[in-house]
Amino acid sequence: MLLSELAEKELIEMEHGVRYGYLSDTECLFDPKTGKIYGFELNDQSGKLPFQKKKSTAPLFIPWEEIHLIGEDRILFRKTSHKRRQFDS
Repeated sequence: MLLSELAEKELIEMEHGVRYGYLSDTECLFDPKTGKIYGFELNDQSGKLPFQKKKSTAPLFIPWEEIHLIGEDRILFRKTSHKRRQFDS
């Protein structure tokens, strides 16, 4: 699978069915030495919801371990967190 094909997949949280946009809208966090992917940081989602007050919250993070399935059109994951864990340097 090409990286460009992966970027076009929609991110969906499995428990509540919440859509978080597309993988291309995220920041991929990885170890540049080993290439290990730690997860994906979601950009601020508050601007996408109309008629709601903007809150300054920490970005959401999808750990790689929480990804359950990479399908034809979607990426299903179990949960997000507001804090990304500290990565080994």
